[in-house]
Amino acid sequence: MQRLLIFFLPVHKNLKVQNFPNFNLYGFVSIPHSLLMEVTNKFIAIKATIDGEPQEGDFELKIQPFSLSVKPGSNDVIIKNLYVSIDPYQINRMKTVSSSQKASKFSTRIAPGEVIDAYGVGKVVASGNPKFEKDDYVVGLLSWGEYSISHGFMLSKLDPMGFPLSYHVGLLGLSGLTAYTGLFEICKPKKGEKVFVSAASGSVGNLVGQYAKTLGCYVVGCAGSPDKVKLLKEKLGFDQAFNYKEETDLNATLERYFPDGIDVYFDNVGGEMLEAAISNMNLYGRVALCGVISEYTDVGKRATPNMMDVIYKRIMIRGYLAGDYMHLFPEFISTTIDHLSTGKMLVLEDISIGLESVPSAFIGLFRGYNVGKKIVQVSDDLGDK
Repeated sequence: MQRLLIFFLPVHKNLKVQNFPNFNLYGFVSIPHSLLMEVTNKFIAIKATIDGEPQEGDFELKIQPFSLSVKPGSNDVIIKNLYVSIDPYQINRMKTVSSSQKASKFSTRIAPGEVIDAYGVGKVVASGNPKFEKDDYVVGLLSWGEYSISHGFMLSKLDPMGFPLSYHVGLLGLSGLTAYTGLFEICKPKKGEKVFVSAASGSVGNLVGQYAKTLGCYVVGCAGSPDKVKLLKEKLGFDQAFNYKEETDLNATLERYFPDGIDVYFDNVGGEMLEAAISNMNLYGRVALCGVISEYTDVGKRATPNMMDVIYKRIMIRGYLAGDYMHLFPEFISTTIDHLSTGKMLVLEDISIGLESVPSAFIGLFRGYNVGKKIVQVSDDLGDK
C-alpha cells in the first residue's frame, strides 16, 4: 500500500496538486510521499542563438518539474536561487559561433531551450555533498531560474558577514574581484598616476575608479548620460568624468582630460574608445582588457589601435578573466571590506525583482540602462512559506 501524508497547511504555490483528488479549498491534500518534494521550476532560456543585439522575443520563460530531494549517493546540491548576476559577456555564449566559447570553461555555448548558468547567491534546500548542509547560504555558479542543481563546481559556502546578500553578487563577488585584480594585478598603478576607466558607471568600472582613488590616483571616467557623469564625480569621487555620447572626437577629448597622458587604462568598451586611449597612453602605459561591450553585438566598430604606439611607447595590453585569480579572493575580500567599513567605497546596485525581469535586465545592459551592478532578485529568503 502506498503511504500518504495528510496536511492541513497552505499549499506551496508551485506544488503540482492537479492530479490529487483529495485537494480542496480548505488546504487538505493527500500526497504520495514519493512526490512530496516535487515542485515546478521556472527558468529563462533563449529560443534560438542570438547574433546581434538581444531582444525580448529572443527569450522564453520555461517551466519544468523539479525535485527538491537528492538521490541517494549523489553529490548534488539543490539550491533555491535568491540573487543572480546579469552580465553582458553572456551574449557571447548565446551566439551561433564565438571564439570565446572555446576559450574557457566559463564561456561555453548556451544551447537554446536549456537552463542558463549564471553567478549568484542562493540557499541550500537539500544536499548530498558533505561540504554543504540544508539552509547554508552559497555563492557561485547558479542559474537564471528559481532553483539550481550544482555538483559543487564553482560553489562556496557563504558567510554574509553582516552585509546584504546582494553585495556578494557584485562588490564582494566576481564583479569586485574582476575590478580588483584587473587594476592591481594587471595595471599595478602607483600613487599619483593617471587612470582612465571606460563604462565607469557599470558593475566593474565604478569599482575600478573607487579602488584607484583609495591608492591616490587621478581618475577620469566616461559614461553615457549626464546623470551618470554627475554620479561619478559627486558620489564616487572620480576627479573628472565625461559623457562620451556628447563627444565627437574621442582622441581630442582624452587629450583634454589627460594633457600629460594616461598611465593606466581599464577598458570595458573596446572599439573607438580603446583606439583613442592607446593614442593618449604614456610610455610604459598599462591597459587591462576587461570587456568590449561596444563589440559584443557586432554593431559597434571593432578596435584598430595604432600598433606603432603600442610598440614605441612599450604599452602593455592584457586581457584577463577573474577566474584566473581566485587565489586572491581572501585578499580582495579583506581589502574591500576595510574600504567599505571606512567609507572609502560605496556600493552601486541596480536590482530588478522577479525571475521574469531577467530578459529586460539583460537587454538593458546593451542600451545603457543600468547604473552599477545589475542584479535580479529571484526570490526572498523566506524559504518555501
